[in-house]
Amino acid sequence: MARLRMKTIREFNETDLKEKLEQARVELAKFRTDAAKGTLRKESGKIRALRKEIARMLTRLNEMKTK
Repeated sequence: MARLRMKTIREFNETDLKEKLEQARVELAKFRTDAAKGTLRKESGKIRALRKEIARMLTRLNEMKTK
């Protein structure tokens, strides 16, 4: 999945955002299992970026709930 900036995250509606969030969580779980097995090499830096993307999406969902 390509990196998502807050500008592009704000363009999504709630259902699309939840779908992207689920995909990101699945990808993060895959990266974490690969890291635990020791087979994660070049993508080890992607874990942090993916965690930040998930946080951005959750922030936007919370903003939608309060408005």
